[in-house]
Amino acid sequence: MVFNSPHFAVFFIIVTSLYFLIPHKFRWLLLLVSSYYFYMTYIPIYVLILEFTIIIDYFSGIVIEESEGYKRKLFLIISLISNIGVLAIFKYFNFFNNVVSQLSLFFGYHNPIPFLSWALPIGLSFHTFQAMSYTIEVYRKNQKAERNFGIYSLYVMFYPQLVAGPIERPQNLIHQFYEKHNFDYTRVTNGLKLMAWGLFKKIVIADRLSVLVDYVFNSPYKHHGLSFLIAAIFFSFQIFCDFSGYSDMAIGIASVMGFKLMKNFNNPYHAKSVREFWTRWHISLSTWFKDYLYIPLGGNRVSTLRLCLNLFIVFMISGLWHGANWTFLIWGALHGFYIIISIASQKLRRYMAKKVFLDRLPTLNNFLKVLVTFTLVTFAWIFFRANTIGQAFYISKSIITDSFGDIPNLIGKSHTGLDLKITKMELLLSIIFIFFLEGVQILHSRYNLIKVSMNYPAYYRWTVYYLFLFTMLYFISSSSHSFIYFQF
Repeated sequence: MVFNSPHFAVFFIIVTSLYFLIPHKFRWLLLLVSSYYFYMTYIPIYVLILEFTIIIDYFSGIVIEESEGYKRKLFLIISLISNIGVLAIFKYFNFFNNVVSQLSLFFGYHNPIPFLSWALPIGLSFHTFQAMSYTIEVYRKNQKAERNFGIYSLYVMFYPQLVAGPIERPQNLIHQFYEKHNFDYTRVTNGLKLMAWGLFKKIVIADRLSVLVDYVFNSPYKHHGLSFLIAAIFFSFQIFCDFSGYSDMAIGIASVMGFKLMKNFNNPYHAKSVREFWTRWHISLSTWFKDYLYIPLGGNRVSTLRLCLNLFIVFMISGLWHGANWTFLIWGALHGFYIIISIASQKLRRYMAKKVFLDRLPTLNNFLKVLVTFTLVTFAWIFFRANTIGQAFYISKSIITDSFGDIPNLIGKSHTGLDLKITKMELLLSIIFIFFLEGVQILHSRYNLIKVSMNYPAYYRWTVYYLFLFTMLYFISSSSHSFIYFQF
């Protein structure tokens, strides 16, 4: 079941209505049963994988809290190994087995270990990381062990953010399951507005952009130059609208029922550096790696060389978290190199900015920083989206060498002239929606459009609501896709 399906619309209405109709003491049970049903609409048997780690983490948390010394650390290790082990078997076994096979062939041997043919459980990386944060926080004594097995299960299974985040911490979420959330008209309508905006980003913008992106990236040797450049830029916005659209819907769904989930995106393409980008993009994952990997490695309280090594390790693992493919590893490595180079060149960049007087033109300086950051991030997205490393390098090279020569193909023709599978009008419409997206984000960051809308008369608000709904239904993309991050 996906958020952009009629099945989910019926599910959401029924579950939410029952949530406010039944007594408070039974609400957690309703949410737990509903969450299991939500997950089991994919591959039902895979719920046993979640149940396996839930049982281990539940009892490990209790033992960790009640024990001292070696025993506490032992059960933390058991919990982490169980979660990482499940992730390794289902997500990374074939990848590393293939590496072993290639090395074996190089040295003249045959790898006898067979490859596994099962499908990857949906959202495995998300709920695995959320589960690990629980036992780590109990071990650090920042969270009391949860004694109610059902409540702990709900913490892992909570359906709004079960398969694609945000990756919540126990301190933020568990206590909310005990709190009584009354029906509040303003909160409910604000949550519905956020859901509608997330759905718009998904079915109007992301799915529309995917037509061109999929066509170009899935047959790269039929294209070159400007086709790749357009596809790369479109993918930057496709993946943002797809993923942030899911996060908006998850946060909105939870908000309707009274739950507060953490903000997962904050205008990432407005960042003035790659380092700032990662404080705005997939915030729940970035902070997870910061708290549970980067800081334990020493963080920034080490030498510059060790700092660079720590950053590189974190981004390489982040790349691997996204997928068992060399393309994801290179994507992570690129971001690591970006930040390492920015640290090494900080003084030089400040010196150059003064030399060309950019320090006296802050608006232009900030615009150039945003443009450079977006360019670097978009270049890295090529490796994220490409099917193979070879294709990623081919696309990158062609963008640099052939793009300018293809520009005349866009002039004076009803079709794009670049074999992009879309007409020139559809290309223009896609660009208009990207600018519309950016305009809304800029206005919302300054004025909080959801709260501001409540200050206007009802007839004005409902006119805007119906206009928005009509626009969404009229421009809905005929190409429907599941959310990109479900595969992670």
